[in-house]
Amino acid sequence: MSQLTKAQLADLSGLGRATVSEAFRPDGRLPSAKTVAALAQALGVPAHALLELRRTAAGAAGSAADEGPGLGKPVEDWEPHSLEVHPAGSTANGQKAGALEDRILPGYVHREHDRVLAAAVQEAAKGHCRMVVLVGSSSTGKTRACWEAVQPLAGSGWRLWHPFDPTRSEAALEDLGRVEPRTVVWLNEAQHYLDSQSSGERIAAALHHLLTDSARGPVLILGTLWPEYARQYTALPTTDGSDSYSRVRELLAGRTVSVPDSFDASALDRAADLANSGDRLLADALTRARADGRVTQDLAGAPQLLHRYEHGTAAARALLEAAMDGRRLGLGLHLSQPFLTAAAADYLTEVDYDQLTEDWAEAAYAELARLVHGKQAPLRRVSPRPQRRRPQAPSAPPPTPAGPVFRLADYLEQHGRTVRRLLCPPASFWDAGHTHLTRVDDLKALATAAQRRHRLQWAHHLTGRAAEAGDADALVYLSRFRERSGQHAEAETLATQAAEASDTRALAQLARAREKAGSKERAEALARQAAGAGDGRALLRLAHVREQSGNHEGAERLYLEAAATGSTEAMIQLMRIRREAGDARGAEEAGWQAVRAGSEQALVQLVRIWHEDGREEKAEALARRAAAAGKLRALTDLALTREKSGDQQGGEALARYLLDLGSPAALAELVWIREEAGDHAAADDFARQAAAAGNTQALVRLMLEREKAGDKKGAEALARHASDLSGRRSEDPPLKGRGTAHLKSVPAANWRAPASHETYALLALARQRERAGDDVGAEGLFQQAADAGDIEALASLVRLRDKAGEHARAEALARRAAAAGNPRALTHLARSRERDAEWAAAAVLFQQAVDAGSRSTLADVARTRDKAGDRTGAETLVLNAAHSGDVHPLRELVRTWEKAGDHAAAESLSVRAADAGVIYALLDLAVTRATAGDDAGAQSLLRRAADTGSAQAMFELAQTRERAGDHAGAETLARQAADTGSLGSVSNSNTFRTYARRQWPYGLDPDGTPTPPWT
Repeated sequence: MSQLTKAQLADLSGLGRATVSEAFRPDGRLPSAKTVAALAQALGVPAHALLELRRTAAGAAGSAADEGPGLGKPVEDWEPHSLEVHPAGSTANGQKAGALEDRILPGYVHREHDRVLAAAVQEAAKGHCRMVVLVGSSSTGKTRACWEAVQPLAGSGWRLWHPFDPTRSEAALEDLGRVEPRTVVWLNEAQHYLDSQSSGERIAAALHHLLTDSARGPVLILGTLWPEYARQYTALPTTDGSDSYSRVRELLAGRTVSVPDSFDASALDRAADLANSGDRLLADALTRARADGRVTQDLAGAPQLLHRYEHGTAAARALLEAAMDGRRLGLGLHLSQPFLTAAAADYLTEVDYDQLTEDWAEAAYAELARLVHGKQAPLRRVSPRPQRRRPQAPSAPPPTPAGPVFRLADYLEQHGRTVRRLLCPPASFWDAGHTHLTRVDDLKALATAAQRRHRLQWAHHLTGRAAEAGDADALVYLSRFRERSGQHAEAETLATQAAEASDTRALAQLARAREKAGSKERAEALARQAAGAGDGRALLRLAHVREQSGNHEGAERLYLEAAATGSTEAMIQLMRIRREAGDARGAEEAGWQAVRAGSEQALVQLVRIWHEDGREEKAEALARRAAAAGKLRALTDLALTREKSGDQQGGEALARYLLDLGSPAALAELVWIREEAGDHAAADDFARQAAAAGNTQALVRLMLEREKAGDKKGAEALARHASDLSGRRSEDPPLKGRGTAHLKSVPAANWRAPASHETYALLALARQRERAGDDVGAEGLFQQAADAGDIEALASLVRLRDKAGEHARAEALARRAAAAGNPRALTHLARSRERDAEWAAAAVLFQQAVDAGSRSTLADVARTRDKAGDRTGAETLVLNAAHSGDVHPLRELVRTWEKAGDHAAAESLSVRAADAGVIYALLDLAVTRATAGDDAGAQSLLRRAADTGSAQAMFELAQTRERAGDHAGAETLARQAADTGSLGSVSNSNTFRTYARRQWPYGLDPDGTPTPPWT
């Protein structure tokens, strides 16, 4: 490469000349990772190499100042309370709490989750990207644990970024792409990021990209979550197909760690040691919390907060319950005073309401602002940060709440989610939301909550308020509602407003509705309007409807109109319908128009038309020109068409021409045409040539066909040929024998992912021989693949060794496979031991598989522990897993006990889990007993589940009452189920919705009475 000037390098990299000049100064500041990556690309050198040099330089400098203006600030510059670590006790000087830096923290007691955090931090310090999310109830020490974990990074050049301003989700979404290496991303209360209606999935995707982009690492992402959110995010999609948290579930998989609610005996002993050494805060907390172990909650003031709620004045309690309901129904952290004051009215009894004084609200807010032990207030006034954004085009600022705003204490918020989970808020709550809420997200959250509780009238009017604020989703909903009500003009007005907000769904739906009603001119006008607003397919959809109804002339006119907007799909449809109508010239014109617009599909169709019309030379010339320009599909299609029509020479010639261009696909397809025709030599030759060019699929398939036909020698030759293509052209090892000498020469670091391309053929052939009963032949092939470093082959060898009775060797190989990243061999051996009733050995192997990353075998660990006599250990394991969001082991263990006839144990474990908030096993058990004819037992279990707040159990009981003729009892239970807000989340949600619409066609009022007709 010729020498570049700094000016040329600036042009190539897209960086400023000053930035490039500064980067090359020996005494200059360390360039940012973004600058280094841009320079690497411009210079044509690997980015990771330069980034590694930068990381080394940053580590040697050891100064945060050298890191440039990255997000956040150095870890050592943070104060723990600024990161939302709960204050505890009094200040350092014993005076009233003042600045955050004056507050002191109690000594820290390490627990099991700290070990996992420490390991993640150590890995990050070594250059790896890691993420850990602590899952636990409020005030259990999650945030403090994260703070303690990052302290080893202080002073080493690591920065910590807490996305917070203007809101957590907005900050994360806007700046995650700017995170630089050696940054801790602090996601305390991660639900504020991942649960955002408009951005949660996008934030999850951005975090996943940050973790997997090696050029941006190392980064460390630390987060905290309450258990109910963890269960919500990790739950499988509902039966109606909706999946609101697919990216979040993927992000959290394998990255959550449970934090227990209380200290165990060893943790209490360590806390006592600190207390005896002079830690006044811990000594004080242990005087109250030693019995139940809830030390962190006591330090955070949780008992006092709860006492304030339960024993405060009626007005204060009403404000707290309104705030609790607001948060659990999805409102933002900051609740406006006008909303809370208006909402509180119906939370008061008639007597309490009559006794209110003129200044009741002022007195109640003052009462709730007084601090408790731990320096928290039940409901404290906050000052939201002003909106700070980068310069951009002027736009209307989002509305802000009128008057002061307040934040509910975390512990009371979670308490409210538990004690009020079965209740629908009263009418004053909904009216206050409709009157005083201004944020679109709050209005939409409350509308959704009303819909889920079948409060249809409130859902409608809250959506109307969101529509007034310009929300596109709300406008689309109202347009559909007006259309169903026969208010067509209003529907079109709302649809137009939605389109102006970049959502054309309503216009497109109205176009189809008008077409169906016979108003074709209006349908066309609406489709054109949608197309003008950016919905390029609106005219196409309408044209398709007309074509389906037999109106080909109208369809062609609309296709022409869509084609005029540049739609290549419309041009292709024109090409098709004109050819079907016999207009060859018109079809060709449409095809050329699409080709000129860049459509390769149209090119394929045009070449095919010329071939069918006998214009072979013209078709081939066009296809070759396109292939030379990189568009290969037309020539590939023509090659196969000629081959199938009997022109083998012509088809092969085109396929070889494509091979010269680097595309073996056509030659690979010819393999099967020749093989089926009996030309095995040609098929073999084509498969080998295609494989040499990178397409091994045909060769592997041909190999398996030869094996199936009994040609073992030919199959083996093809398998070795595929393996040799990797460049390993050593002598063929023997295909027989049970030695493992070859494996010892393969370092663990060289093991590759299962079924790597160079050993895939060997594995496929080995499996086929194993299925045919040829274990010796299979083992030889597996051995060759394992010698080449394939861990899937190593795992298969484990199976064959164990089958041959060589158990010790099998276990040794299985552990090597697990260490290389494949724990399935351990799982196989464990199941083998289980079949032989060697329960203890099976439990050990299953546990080793879990430790190696196989979370799916937790249920097996529990089952075999139980069989080995450790029932307590089995129960603890499944309950801990369920607490972390993995309910499969719990359900499997309950199912195993019930099937074995141990009904008492199955029921006891299910009830314990339900009491902890996990009701799936109890519901499973109820279904099992009902299927076995034990209706009384099933009903009893459903009642237990209903008592925990399970809407599904309530509705199951309602259906039982309905079948028994107790319609009033059924309606009461169904209404209670609706009050929980789970109308769309139970497994039989469609049945639930149908019942609700039939029973209460206009919805329910907040007090549960049917709503009268409304429009």
